[in-house]
Formats: sequence, structure tokens, C-alpha cells
Amino acid sequence: MILAAICEKSAAENPIVDTSFKRIDSASDNSIIETLEYIQSIKDLEQSEYWPNVKPDLLLQNLKTFTIEPFSFYEGKTTNFCAYSALTYIPLKYNPLGFAQFMVELYRTGKSRMGKDVLQPGKAVREEAGLLKYKGALDINPAGQMWFLTLADHYKGYLNRFNLHFDKGDENTFWASTNFAKFNRMLRRLFNANVIAHGADLSRPHVGDLYDYLQSRLKRGEVFLYVNNKKLYRKTHSKKIFHTPTHYVLLISISRLSNGDIELAYWDYGLKTLQQLSPGFFKNIVFGISTWVPKKVKKS
Repeated sequence: MILAAICEKSAAENPIVDTSFKRIDSASDNSIIETLEYIQSIKDLEQSEYWPNVKPDLLLQNLKTFTIEPFSFYEGKTTNFCAYSALTYIPLKYNPLGFAQFMVELYRTGKSRMGKDVLQPGKAVREEAGLLKYKGALDINPAGQMWFLTLADHYKGYLNRFNLHFDKGDENTFWASTNFAKFNRMLRRLFNANVIAHGADLSRPHVGDLYDYLQSRLKRGEVFLYVNNKKLYRKTHSKKIFHTPTHYVLLISISRLSNGDIELAYWDYGLKTLQQLSPGFFKNIVFGISTWVPKKVKKS
């Protein structure tokens, strides 16, 4: 059960990693332009009293980068932010302007509404944003730190009961962890959509043929997989390892090869990764499937 809380990723030995798809399937050009115009229009953003270690100019620069290069969004090394990073794909693709406005209001007032919830992180979290170090690209991404810490502070699952109150370094502990039910609750509460979930923290989804099911899900919406990442990135799979999920990824595409193997592309750690796995092995590593289906806006 402990491993279900940890966003593990070892050095990828087999996957093919591609960093060139920053704009693939991203927001429309019009929404990108609209978002950049909004960010550019902010001329008077003063240093926030709520976020003392986040500089306003760097915050705005981060928001521009999120808009132009949404797939470069990265949860950082050794953190338990993988679930929050995965779901960030949704606002950056479907509503980049709304996300930018949310972040600016959060910076100015210390709280902001997204979806059904008003997010108002505690003082310890607000004072930590901008100070996270040795996390790779997240070090120079205070906006990302704000977002991840805010989500982790607001949403709680049973794993978080081991550590409910933030202390320095808790981005690497149970405080920031995300179990499967919590992940789906965040998708439902934050974004205007229906969420169809199969699986659990300790048992695999019962969906019939996994390949056929995922193919059909990709036609309906965005698909997130809850996987055993220790297995996914092992060069050899003969050694005994824990059989629990450890990581969330966004499934981009899936196909069946002539030899029967499964080829899947997924977004993970700011990169597009392509892997070929046997059907049995693929079924063995998938513990949860969440399909996010946007709700149709009713015309008045």
C-alpha cells in the first residue's frame, strides 16, 4: 500500500522519449492567443503578500510557457506531484485562459475558484512555493509549485491521513500522495466533465479486453492510467518487485502490432514516451483507468 503513494520513475531504459510534440493536440490557436493577450495585459501585478517567495514577473513568464508549451509541464524530481501534473493537461488544453486567470487570482488574493471548489491553501504551503529546490525544472517554475502545493493541500485521500499538515520537504511524502479515488474526485470537482473510472489501488480494472477498452475510451475523451511505474521502466521483469500502482500518466495513443504486442504513447514527466509491451505485461501494470469526458455546453 505504501508504494501506491509514491510517484516512482527510474531511469527509462527501454522507452523512446520524444520532446518534440509540445503543440500536438494542445489548445486551439485562438485560445492560445487570447490567453497570451490576457497575460500581456497584466501590467500592475504587485508582489503578493500571500505568496512571498513567488515573484510576479516570473509567475507571468511561467504562465506564458504553460500556454505555449503545455506538454513541458513537469512535476519535478523525487516529488509525489505526478497525479497533479497529469490532470494539469486538461486546463492547459481545454481552458488555458481560465487556468491563467485562476492562477493570477490565487496569487493576488490567496484563494481562487476552479470548477466546484474554492482553493485556499494554508500559510505554510503559500510560504513554501518558490522555495522548492533540487527538483529539476520545477526549481524555476514557482507557478507550478503554487499549483501543485495548492492541490495537495486542498484535496485529501486516505493515504494523506499519515501526514495531514505540511512541513518543509512534504512534497516528497504521504502529504502529497494521491490514491485512485482522490484522483478521480479531483477530476470531477475541478473540471466540467463526466469521469468514468475502473480499477482501484490494490486491484486491476475489470473491463474485458484492455486494448479494445482503451481504444474505445480514447474516442470519447482523455484517458489517464494508474500504473506500476517500477515495472514499466524495468529493463528486466524477472526480479520480484511490489505489485502496486505508483504513478499516473496520460494515454495519448495505443495500437496493436503485427506480433500481438501493444504499442502505447503517453505523456509523462514533460515528455512523450513510446513503448511496446506484451499484452500480458501491459495488463499486469495497469491498476486504474480514468476517462474524462467533457460535458456539452447547453445552448440557451
